[in-house]
Amino acid sequence: MYRGPEIQPLAEAPRVTPADTIPVHGGEPPMSLEQATLKMHNPMQPTAQNLAAGREQFDTYCAPCHGESGQGDGPVAHILSKPPKNLISGTSKDLPDGYIYGAIRDGILSMPAYAAEIPVERRWQVVMYLRSMQQASAKGKVAGK
Repeated sequence: MYRGPEIQPLAEAPRVTPADTIPVHGGEPPMSLEQATLKMHNPMQPTAQNLAAGREQFDTYCAPCHGESGQGDGPVAHILSKPPKNLISGTSKDLPDGYIYGAIRDGILSMPAYAAEIPVERRWQVVMYLRSMQQASAKGKVAGK
């Protein structure tokens, strides 16, 4: 069999994505937390399915620090240099959905960014679930538990 020349896959530099372009699937335009606060609004409806998906994501990504009840008492909270925020009765209950969404996406203070781990739709579901927990707390019961 004839052997041709070896292929060197990186002999030529890979194509670079042009600046200010957005991926076709799941991309978001870059924006600051302030811009997200003002411009982003939850496009989803608080259906049982969305709330269940939000709870699943919350339990996976948020509860280790913020606790299952969102009060900042998660199982790893004691090893963090700064205690996690109370998402139920703290100032978070008064923040717009866009702010919470932006904080999940980009991280804030000592909280890491979850943009790579939680897709856009799931982030909004987490915001919805958090709002349902806050409303249930205001009424004196725990949501979905």
